[in-house]
Amino acid sequence: MALPKKRHSKARGRRRRTHWKLNPTNLTPCPQCKQLKALHQVCKVCGFYKGKPVIEIKVKEKKKKPQ
Repeated sequence: MALPKKRHSKARGRRRRTHWKLNPTNLTPCPQCKQLKALHQVCKVCGFYKGKPVIEIKVKEKKKKPQ
């Protein structure tokens, strides 16, 4: 296996790593509920994908505090 003949400086190594960044995920508005959702994914708010209901979303009821 090849080994480097000379040590690379910190700047050189950091310059090489400048392209290791993560890109933010692309979000688009859902055509049904207008909430942002990931591309090619079922909407987590309404459960629609390509204009068709795919999953049924259960709505949590808020608990009322006893008075």
